[in-house]
Amino acid sequence: MDEENIEKALKWIVEILRKHNIPFQLTGGFAARLYGSKGFRQDAEDIDIDISKSRFAEIMNEVKDYIVKGPERYYDDFFDCNLLTLNYAGRNIDLGDSDDCKIFDKKKNQWVKCETNYAKSENIEVFGIKVPVIAKEDLIEYKEILGRSDDLEDLKYLK
Repeated sequence: MDEENIEKALKWIVEILRKHNIPFQLTGGFAARLYGSKGFRQDAEDIDIDISKSRFAEIMNEVKDYIVKGPERYYDDFFDCNLLTLNYAGRNIDLGDSDDCKIFDKKKNQWVKCETNYAKSENIEVFGIKVPVIAKEDLIEYKEILGRSDDLEDLKYLK
């Protein structure tokens, strides 16, 4: 991982979110790394953050020059959610809507609501700043539901 650029990108977006008092939490592959996952994955160099779509507008002036796509509805085989993708210091930052996101449960073969519980977030120090990270048990459940190869690799380290 290019730690220096990830650090720059993380500190930049966290500063903006905190300036606007926007609740958020880190999630996805980056969160898995913070909990000790060592599985190789390209997307671990991205930063996934849950925030409410209703708060996207508050940060648009500050992030507009870094927008790769969105905010728009993103849909693929695994996700159905509102997404705003930014690129800062060469790192993608995905701001996903915590209010209306569904993930595909491979075992049940159906879409399920992806719940975000900010109250359960764990404050973890990363690059000298404390940031809220999805609770480990919630991350495990999320990765078990998705069941992609990267998720299964992360689960080896998370359990």
